[in-house]
Amino acid sequence: MKIHEYQARELLAKFGVPVPPGIMAETPEAAGQAFEKMNKENGVTLGVVKAQVHAGGRGKGGGVKLVRSAQEAVEVSKVMFSKPLVTPQTGPAGVPVKKVLVASGVDIAKEYYLGMAVDRASGSPVLIASNQGGVDIEEVAHKTPDAILREPVNPNVGLTSYQARKVAYQLGFTGKQVNAAAKIMGQLTEMFLKTDASLVEINPLVVTKPTAEHPEGQVLAIDAKVTFDENALFRHPEIKQLEDPDELTPAEHKAQKFNLSYIQLDGNIGCLVNGAGLAMATMDIIKLHGQEPANFLDIGGSATEEAVTEAFKIILEDKAVKGILVNIFGGIAKCDLIARAIIASAKSIGFKVPLVVRLEGTNVDAARKLLAEATADLPTMQIGTDLTDAARKITSAVLEPVKA
Repeated sequence: MKIHEYQARELLAKFGVPVPPGIMAETPEAAGQAFEKMNKENGVTLGVVKAQVHAGGRGKGGGVKLVRSAQEAVEVSKVMFSKPLVTPQTGPAGVPVKKVLVASGVDIAKEYYLGMAVDRASGSPVLIASNQGGVDIEEVAHKTPDAILREPVNPNVGLTSYQARKVAYQLGFTGKQVNAAAKIMGQLTEMFLKTDASLVEINPLVVTKPTAEHPEGQVLAIDAKVTFDENALFRHPEIKQLEDPDELTPAEHKAQKFNLSYIQLDGNIGCLVNGAGLAMATMDIIKLHGQEPANFLDIGGSATEEAVTEAFKIILEDKAVKGILVNIFGGIAKCDLIARAIIASAKSIGFKVPLVVRLEGTNVDAARKLLAEATADLPTMQIGTDLTDAARKITSAVLEPVKA
């Protein structure tokens, strides 16, 4: 589960990470009032208005703008609210902006990247840091991999002070900045572990230019991104409440209601699969045979007839879908039960696009017999003997007129 930047900044602040003042606004007028409030309470004369959407690259799409007055904050917000924000991560259609963050601007001397994720190879959290912050970390990793530092963290111990100071020195911090940066690393690690996060990023972590009050500059987090492990949200009801329903499409809302994992893509072949790994393999083999997957949809290991029916409905709501590939491995839910669910839901919906079903696992022979008998009533359905055969059949079927 993702949260907005303004929520991530608030969460970081709760764990002690220094964050410049900021206020979320849902209207242009509220954005102007937010600037006025920060000017009055914090002496802010330079602010930044940032679109709050679950997509990176906002600056490239006009979603981050500097402002120097309440009126500028109002005008900039009007533009952001008036049209979808298009970034390299949203696709050409963009996403609507319904919230903005009005934050204090800072005079930046140097930018860094600081993050934490789970390293699946070692099965432990890893602190990720770079002295090349403020840009896409993927780009840095691709062009200058040596600029990425990785420090494994024992989840039972946390990040030790020695580790934090070592990384701070490696990044080039000096003087009092070393302790400040090391402290933030420890706070970031504590937040990551205590909230069951799967990804936390501060990009950029900055050192401000020297002032009379801070002659060595301040180390501040001025942007943040946090993703949580959805399987652990039952332990964190306060975090679950941070989810923004406006960031979900109607199809994603329906999928959540029936415990389905759904992500819409740009292809023409819908996928109904159980298991994330199997879903990825299914999408790969569709591409291998010259077509594009229209979605990622994982119905889980114990799919019911109701869930299968809703999954089909969600897939078919996408008008780009020209065919559906069902790829199920029957384990907890046996193949014959899944076959009955597929047949019942297909009959109730009334398929007008090709449907290819590939089943494997417990009671697969009985399932295939049920499917074969149902083809008389479901002329658009075919049975795949294996995944390759199923992929060939569905990619071929979408190129041919459907025989009703």
